[in-house]
Parts: sequence; C-alpha cells; structure tokens
Amino acid sequence: MVRSRPINRRQMLAAAATLAAPAWALAQSGKASARGITIAQIVDTSPAQQDVSKDFLIGSRAAWQDVNARGGLRGRTVQHATIEVDGTAASVRAALASVRDNPDCLLLCGSAGDVAATRVATALRAERLGIAHVAPWLQNSGLELDDQTFPIFAPRQEQIAHALKSLSVVNVRELGVVYAGEQEYAGHRNELEHAAAALGLKIVAYRGSNLAQLGQQLTQASPAILLFVGGTPELVQFTQGLERQSRQRYVVALADVNLQTLQQMGAARHTPVIATQSVPMVTASHPIVRKYREVLARLFDEPPAPLSLAGFIAARYAFEVLGGVDGQLSRASVLAAFQRRETLDVGGFRVSYDGRRRGGTFVTQSMLTTDGRVIG
Repeated sequence: MVRSRPINRRQMLAAAATLAAPAWALAQSGKASARGITIAQIVDTSPAQQDVSKDFLIGSRAAWQDVNARGGLRGRTVQHATIEVDGTAASVRAALASVRDNPDCLLLCGSAGDVAATRVATALRAERLGIAHVAPWLQNSGLELDDQTFPIFAPRQEQIAHALKSLSVVNVRELGVVYAGEQEYAGHRNELEHAAAALGLKIVAYRGSNLAQLGQQLTQASPAILLFVGGTPELVQFTQGLERQSRQRYVVALADVNLQTLQQMGAARHTPVIATQSVPMVTASHPIVRKYREVLARLFDEPPAPLSLAGFIAARYAFEVLGGVDGQLSRASVLAAFQRRETLDVGGFRVSYDGRRRGGTFVTQSMLTTDGRVIG
C-alpha cells in the first residue's frame, strides 16, 4: 500500500482555496445529488484572524479525512467544503448565500475565527436558513444564541474568569489589562472589571494604537502581570516593546492567541506568556487527544496545537451527533438532532449545554517560557 505523504499548512490552504465559494455551483437545481454529503466550514482569512482559522481548519480537515478513510458517514463520503471569508458581514452573507441552494449541504461546522462565527450566527438568526451551525469558534460571550447555533467551546467570559481566579489564588492583587484596540476595549472592559471586582483584583487598563510603543512605556510602577486582550499579531507587537523593559513581567492571554506562532516568532524571549485554552492540552491522555495526535501526524506536517485540536473536536462532535440521526439525513433531521442538545462525551471532552445554549465550560492554561518551551 502506498502511504501518502503528510501535507503542510501551506499546501492544505492552497487546496482549501479551490473549495471556496465559486465551487458551490454544484447543486443549483435544488435537487439533492447522489455524490455524497457536504459539510461546509466558513473560515476567516483576514490578517487579524488567519492564524486562528488556519489551525482550526487543519484540525477539522484531519478529522473529516479520517472519517472518510474509515468508511464515511453511513457509507457515504463526506465532502468537507471550505468557504473563505474576509470577516466582513458582506462576505459572510455571500458565503451563506452559496450554501442556501445546495441540498447536499447538511450543516455548517467549525466556523472560525470569532468575528466570522459571530457574523454567521447573527445572519442565520436573521435569515432563518434552517441549517445547523455546529461547534463554531465562538468566543463572543454576549451573543444571544438561537436554536440553530451550537457552540461547544468555553467563550471568552469563562476564560477571563479562569485566568483571573488563577491569579487571585496566588495572591495577585493588581493586574494590568492591555486592550489591543478600541474594539477590544469597548467589547470587554465591563465584563473584565466586574470579574476582577468579584475577585478583589485592582485593574489598571492600557490601550494604544502602537502596542510596541505601549510595551516600552510601562514603568517600574506598572503591574508585573498583564492580561492581554487581543490576537496573536497584536501580542507579538506588544511583547517586542516589553523586550526593552528591565522589570520581569508575565503576560496572560486568551484562547485566540497561538502560542506556537509566538514561539516561532521568538515573541516570548524575555516575557513568559500564559494562555487560556478551551480544549485539553495537546499532550493529554484523553482518547480524543490521542486520536488527534495520531491522525495529525499521519495526514499533516504540522505540530499539535490547541486550536487545531479544537477544530478536530468540532468535527468529531458533529460526526457523533450525525451518527445518531433518526431516519434519512436532511437539513431538517440534522438540525432536529442537534436541537436536542444532548450531553455527549467526545473521547473525554464533555459537551453539556446550559441555560444559555452553550455546550462548553472547559478551560485550562499553558505557558510559553522564555527558553521557547510550551508547557501545560
């Protein structure tokens, strides 16, 4: 048997680009084809979100390829179609328009990153397409969910609470909060201040258009521990400024930050970075994590990373629920199956929906040390 060579991220993304919106002209007649089952994944490739989306997509693609290698879904091949957007509302509406008249498309799974996932959920609520939006990378804690969107990962509010509680346990009483921009400041200031007040933490807020300069301008009186609210590119800029600081500082980031990318860019050479994550450690012994590592090593020339593990879990969760659909697979029957919101153990990752229609509360942390190691 010829064993195919694992492909790397660049090759995978080039292939994914061929499955973007124009390729969706496959079923404009409104009649279902017999060629297989289509599952669509909307990914945001804008500069601010591409690191998150790329890793999440790698994990999802690995999972669906493994499903097909093992016989597919009910003996039918799963067509995993990627639709790239630029994060704008217009691009998301165009993506959903390409889905609307394709009867083979049973569900949307693993929308990434947060901005695109939020826009997809909002548009689906407005347009009532009657299609399940499963396991998006939806970090937005304040979004009101309807009966079409099924998030399974802990949102930003839970991550912030976990990070702040961890700091309060080790007797940290003052915390600097660095907002990457005005959008982050407006969107998260209130929840951060309320969470900090509940734990007895004093907040010192920082924001600026030049994050590298902001990092340089911190004084000896500035807090030693800084919570960064923003993405990976912005955090790289900020840590570059911190390199000129004589005082040792620690940066705490949220799950949108990719520690592996920071590691590759040498962004934590002087400042350790601790990041929350809403999936288990990639070195964990959970069955789903072991499966992820095995499949990733077989199919992709990429190291394990929390965001690609999240993409893998998203696809596996969708597959598990699809396997329990009664009768014929259709958008309506699939949506009904997800709307039951049944508690499910996905290889050790628990999905259990609460009153807010959210299925995940799991949060842990890992750290990028100054010598370039990621530990958890």
